[in-house]
Amino acid sequence: MSNLETDPREIRCAADGGGEELLEGRSVPLGGPRAMAVSRTLPGVRRRLIGAWCFADAYGPEVTRMRVPPHPHTGLQTVSWLLAGRVLHRDSLGSLREVRPGQLNLMTAGRGISHSEESPHETLHGVQLWVALPGTDRRTAPAFEHHAALPELTGDGFSATVFMGALGGAVSPATVFSPLVGAQAAVDGTAELPLDPAFEHGLLLLDGEVEPLRAGPLRYLPPGRDRIRLSGRGRVLLIGGEPFGEEIVMWWNFVGRDHDEIVAFREEWASGDGFGVVEGFGGPPLPAPALPGTRLRPRGRVRE
Repeated sequence: MSNLETDPREIRCAADGGGEELLEGRSVPLGGPRAMAVSRTLPGVRRRLIGAWCFADAYGPEVTRMRVPPHPHTGLQTVSWLLAGRVLHRDSLGSLREVRPGQLNLMTAGRGISHSEESPHETLHGVQLWVALPGTDRRTAPAFEHHAALPELTGDGFSATVFMGALGGAVSPATVFSPLVGAQAAVDGTAELPLDPAFEHGLLLLDGEVEPLRAGPLRYLPPGRDRIRLSGRGRVLLIGGEPFGEEIVMWWNFVGRDHDEIVAFREEWASGDGFGVVEGFGGPPLPAPALPGTRLRPRGRVRE
């Protein structure tokens, strides 16, 4: 999925600090003011990363159609996870794959890739997530993976599908480049969800009623906890990872390390070079928005 804002702001972050937080979402129209709206909780006003997770959009349930034209990515992975509906992925590697609930579409942008996403007009409910790649891997070759079978972790009052990383001994087959977790937990009653105490975590209520969560914000948990107690009935998104120790620049659909890199990525996309061609999409690619008038500055995990 693309960041379709026509005037994307620089994502600035600084050193870590603080305890639990609620990251309130902001409504962003995906593809124009009459298109599907998403709730963007990450990056937030203050906190910009949870582990290597750097972007989180939640959408639906809504009867709508997704249509995101070809657009570029660098330095990240895109994670498509659905609760209802289906989305067709096309990319410049020639990949063509529909994702459905319980399946994972994972695209590693690496040094550069372009892709599009479309859905039929039907009930759509899901999340789109990005993972920042560490410096040692951010120029890796682009790749795409589809995983139809994913491991389950079960315990008293919950079952969890682990789509990225590891949770309580259940390990996803998806490629990761830093220690992290991405899972959907179905809660029915009272449950204690295991956590890695070396990770910071974020929890988002996807549907139902589950305490201590509420609909809307992403609940941030700092490192040090080995479990969280949940009660009620509903589905919860869990993301987390070891605190990301690098400074990054995240602007539009690019993750880089300095202003000049972002400028070069944008110029490559505008010139039609470096990101390949997405075949089969019925329409033109997305134009890159204008850069801000000031230099983009690399920062860390929390906004100053």
